[in-house]
Amino acid sequence: MTATASAARPGTVPVDLAGPQPVLDVVIPVYNEETDLEPCIRRLHAHLAEHVSYPYRITIADNASTDSTLRVAERLAREFPEVAVHHLDEKGRGRALNAVWRASDAAVLAYMDVDLSTDLAALGPLVAPLLSGHSDLAIGSRLARGARVVRGPKREFISRAYNLILKSTLAAKFSDAQCGFKAIRADVARELLPHVEDTGWFFDTELLVLAQRAGLRIHEVPVDWVDDPDSSVNIVKTAAADLKGIARVTKATFTGEIPISRLREQLGRRPIGVEAPGVPPRLVTQLVRFAAIGVTSTLAYLVLFLLLRTVVGAQAANFTALLVTAIGNTALNRRLTFGIRGRSGAGRHQFEGLIVFGLGLALTSGALALLNGSTTPGLVLEITVLVLANLAATVLRFLLLRGWVFNPRRQAATQKEF
Repeated sequence: MTATASAARPGTVPVDLAGPQPVLDVVIPVYNEETDLEPCIRRLHAHLAEHVSYPYRITIADNASTDSTLRVAERLAREFPEVAVHHLDEKGRGRALNAVWRASDAAVLAYMDVDLSTDLAALGPLVAPLLSGHSDLAIGSRLARGARVVRGPKREFISRAYNLILKSTLAAKFSDAQCGFKAIRADVARELLPHVEDTGWFFDTELLVLAQRAGLRIHEVPVDWVDDPDSSVNIVKTAAADLKGIARVTKATFTGEIPISRLREQLGRRPIGVEAPGVPPRLVTQLVRFAAIGVTSTLAYLVLFLLLRTVVGAQAANFTALLVTAIGNTALNRRLTFGIRGRSGAGRHQFEGLIVFGLGLALTSGALALLNGSTTPGLVLEITVLVLANLAATVLRFLLLRGWVFNPRRQAATQKEF
């Protein structure tokens, strides 16, 4: 591996398909699956032998089975060199995946359910973007456009309700958290898995939420999926455990227990900063920054107004305080909110910012004049009216700064002139 490749961020270097170690490791977690295990492994092995040209491994992860599952797995491992067995003394799909994926030497780690409900034709599209370095994780989705699913209304309702809960509570952007058909880059998994606590069915969701918040790219593959009517999954128990997991992850997010910033740093997935000339931040980012600058400017304005009000009249104090803070407000918004660097156009921006200031002055001064013309206000009422008037002026200021003073089309036109 070259120095450049070793320095690249995890998940972005194409996988070497010619190495001696397995490129793909497909894990089949099982618990008391003595009947379904053998046909699953034979079918999966035949598919990989026919369609995969690079080294692969099938790992049977036995979750403390009490029937003959382990013996069946060991017999299959003796028959097929590409089949391995990993036995765990405790149950839990998440525990099995975490243990096997951490121990694997493959570049891409995948798993699928033993019932093979998902059509294996989707395995190639699932793995391809991970091999190329385009994506970090890949999931099969029964809810994505193009998926073809055969299952009863009860499971359909539960699946859609669960994903709706994830979107509303954890702001999930992926469409299907629990489809048993996923893959992840091993170099990315090494960074994420130590932070995934769940050992059961919520493991998938927690991994995906963590990946999303760490800025990783999640590829979705619409799948053909046929429900297994003999599935042994306890829906009620699983749903309860998932709700507890959602509550835990939500709490960990607010308390900072999940080290998102550190993970972004380790994975090289910091948000794209506004460094390109003429490319403004997104509207939401602009609003947040404008609001923060606005709060700071308002506090500075109030302090100046109170200091000046003791020596001059209300109108003079208002004018001076508003002028000083307006100049600072325009400069900060120019750089932080609208992403404009350098001195080019700074004078024009300040001039137009003063025009915006004049409109704000008209609002606040008009409010003061109206107040003093209708009553004899005390200082508290005077300040209250000024704060409300400044809120209105702030909205007007943002609209004018965004649509006129710092309009990206005007910036582009100005740059072309020079």
